[in-house]
Amino acid sequence: MQNNLQQATSLYLQQHAQQPVHWQPWSDSSLAEAVSADRPIFLSIGHAGSHWCQIMSRESFSDTVTANVLNEHFCCIKVDREERPDLDKVYLSAMQLLTQHGGGWPLNLFLDPQTLLPFFAGTYFPAQTQNGQPGFADLLMRLFEAYDKKRAELTSQADKLSNTLRQLSSPVLDPELTDAALISACRDGLAERFDSAEGGFGQSMKFAMPGSIDRLLNHWAFVRRDNGMDKDTLEMVMTTLTQIARGGVFDHIGGGFFRYAQDRQWRVPHFEKVLYDNAQLLSVYARAMKLGGDVLFADTLTTTLAWLTREMRDPHGGFYAGQDGASQGQRGRHYLWRREQAKKLLDEDAYLLIETLYTLDKPANVDNHWVLHRRDSYRSVIERLSMTQQSADALLSDAKERLFEERAKRTPPITDKKILSGWNGLLITGLCDAFDALGNEAWLHTAQEIADFLRTDCWDGEHLSVCWQDGQTSGPAYLDDYAAVLQGLLTLLSHRWRDTDALFAKALADTVVALFYDNDNGGFYFAGTDQPALIFNPKPSFDEALPPGNAVLSQALVQLGQLLGDTTYLDAATNTLRWARAAMERYPANHCGLISALQFDANALTVVLRGPLDEMTQWRDELISGYSPWLKIYCLPYDIGGPVPDYLPGLVSAATRAEVSAFVFADGQASQPISELTALKQALGLT
Repeated sequence: MQNNLQQATSLYLQQHAQQPVHWQPWSDSSLAEAVSADRPIFLSIGHAGSHWCQIMSRESFSDTVTANVLNEHFCCIKVDREERPDLDKVYLSAMQLLTQHGGGWPLNLFLDPQTLLPFFAGTYFPAQTQNGQPGFADLLMRLFEAYDKKRAELTSQADKLSNTLRQLSSPVLDPELTDAALISACRDGLAERFDSAEGGFGQSMKFAMPGSIDRLLNHWAFVRRDNGMDKDTLEMVMTTLTQIARGGVFDHIGGGFFRYAQDRQWRVPHFEKVLYDNAQLLSVYARAMKLGGDVLFADTLTTTLAWLTREMRDPHGGFYAGQDGASQGQRGRHYLWRREQAKKLLDEDAYLLIETLYTLDKPANVDNHWVLHRRDSYRSVIERLSMTQQSADALLSDAKERLFEERAKRTPPITDKKILSGWNGLLITGLCDAFDALGNEAWLHTAQEIADFLRTDCWDGEHLSVCWQDGQTSGPAYLDDYAAVLQGLLTLLSHRWRDTDALFAKALADTVVALFYDNDNGGFYFAGTDQPALIFNPKPSFDEALPPGNAVLSQALVQLGQLLGDTTYLDAATNTLRWARAAMERYPANHCGLISALQFDANALTVVLRGPLDEMTQWRDELISGYSPWLKIYCLPYDIGGPVPDYLPGLVSAATRAEVSAFVFADGQASQPISELTALKQALGLT
């Protein structure tokens, strides 16, 4: 046997292709070989941007002695979690149950080859013994001996684990809380975690948590709709987004958000940039602008979209997965500065502004270097420096351009050029939201190009692919992928109607209901029936870095069900929320996505406008001028082909070509046509 990762397209697998470990991809033949050899499987799951994956790769997997132990006693399988999120979800859950810890990557497990159930698991294992923890090579020998001599005991443990895993997707009914109480409990749970001084949730290492921010935005909007006031909720949103945009977790020179902050103040980031973070943050910043976000939010959106377009876009139309945090073997090297570097590039006034604004006048924060970040507002800085707004703007623009040009001369981080369907679906939504906030038509056009790419390159007419790279697709997509792409298409349709997008959305919905839906208990499984069975098939409900597929899909199916007048979609959404109810009640603040879906399901209104495009656009712009997350608007101009498309059976073309008619859908039923904007606003409760 030898290392067989050379043919892999995954950047992560390629990073391990030359190691002395006899790595195999996860495949039927690899699993069969483990059974034939009667060796336990060492399964290692990670991704290209993971710092600790890289450390363990360097310390252990590149070490000949450790590799010899692995090769002699184990069948070694390496998995890219972004290509196989099903394996990642399943075995991360198993690891959490085995260890009672949260987990992370690298995710390392030791499996019985017959059952594929783990008997030992962990994350990073040090190469040498330290702090009472054995070195990795010693641990390997202990585990092999235990497997060899105590197999029956380990098998019994694995069987108990299997039963527990199956229970994770079992329904627990009989809800106790009203919807209103559940929604309030979620908001209160987030408030308990909120850092009022620095924004965000928690007191140390911080993730942006766009799903939690979006839930608070929705909570505020519904309170406002019902003529209430909730300044505290809005303050949580605005404080968090402001501190993130000012912090080192935002790339002030090149644009884009880093993965997370290593400190409470958002100053020092984990330097990896990931598409799904940036896509979701585009949405929450754009939505927050409707509630009073200032120029800081607009600049953040514009700069991030410039980075995405410049560095992350594939010529075929999709966007890459992410960028590593390291270059030339040093994390953050591409992004760090010394004072003398900035002084050399800038004249005195420009340097003074940069120094004061981005805290170069404070102590260095990363290895005698600075991560650029703000502590004060731009306005307060220029007032302190006695600069005019106009002169400061000119100095800042020129200085950032010079710094960017200098930084561009450095070795850039590696870009992971695989294109993941679901992450691109999230970006379609983010681009549309950004268009709503700032009106840049190019962003909407880019969203359409992503949709075209997904339809032509990642969809075979029956199944969506999880990943595309260099002209090749790899494997069937998962629930989160279908949900994100469907939601993206519906968001795009609400901005510019195209029959191709509408038909694609309906096909995706039909496929996901056919392949993923649990007809007996409600809810959607993570893997479809077109995929090989694993030790269990989860139904995701908890909020993670990616929003849970059941939450996103529930909202999308309500929108599509109302738009098409199809109760199949509406019933699937309702039954999914019924299945997830008990989990929401146990941990409300950990189910922000599903609670938003619950509130949307109870309040959703869909408006279809039929008429001349220019006039309909004016109507739409006025209807969405505020933030109304329960309201979805679609414009069908006469020039899309004359008659109402036959896949919209609930609509009637009663309007004349000279006027707009509006149809309001709720609970799968359409109103009579409304031909006056004032009357429509009254019907929608927007007056």
